[in-house]
Amino acid sequence: MSVTRLTLICHARTVAQKRARLPLDEPLEMDWQAARGSRAGAFKRAPQLLGGGETRVRQTGALFGNDLQHVPALDDYDFGRWHGLSIDHLQQHEPLALQAWLDDPHSAPHGGESLVQLCQRVGRWLDDLSSCPGHYLAVTHPWVIRAAMIHVLQCPPTALHIIDVEPLSATELRFNGRWRLRLMDSGAPLEEPLA
Repeated sequence: MSVTRLTLICHARTVAQKRARLPLDEPLEMDWQAARGSRAGAFKRAPQLLGGGETRVRQTGALFGNDLQHVPALDDYDFGRWHGLSIDHLQQHEPLALQAWLDDPHSAPHGGESLVQLCQRVGRWLDDLSSCPGHYLAVTHPWVIRAAMIHVLQCPPTALHIIDVEPLSATELRFNGRWRLRLMDSGAPLEEPLA
């Protein structure tokens, strides 16, 4: 049976992330042009490069190659009118709406997607991708990566709130009859055991 390998890469840090704000379509904080192509040799064979359509994804994708194909399922979570706002702001000005969103995965008080809708969008894409053998490198967003993990691990959508995804982190998924999460060796030296 042929294997579908999906490496999900979280986009590099943005100013909105640094300031703990919900995302905007902002550029990366780093000088991505100077780093263009710097990660292109990370894989023995070049994977097919996929990604969301936002500026931060396209700029991060340029670290891995020049031929990023836009896949709408990899677009960021739609926070509607909350884009660019901080959680602190929402706690002060819309505490009931924020709590409803945190408690109910079907809720979308911001006018965008609910967590259930995000998980369904990403899950449908993973189901379709499972029948396409090969290696895919998908540059996307923390929320999309969380939704992919929820789908693979078959967790409830509320579990998205307890998964952290760091900028430029990699998450490996493989399909060989079913999706599996694969934790890989980072190549970093192990710490010495405590005495």
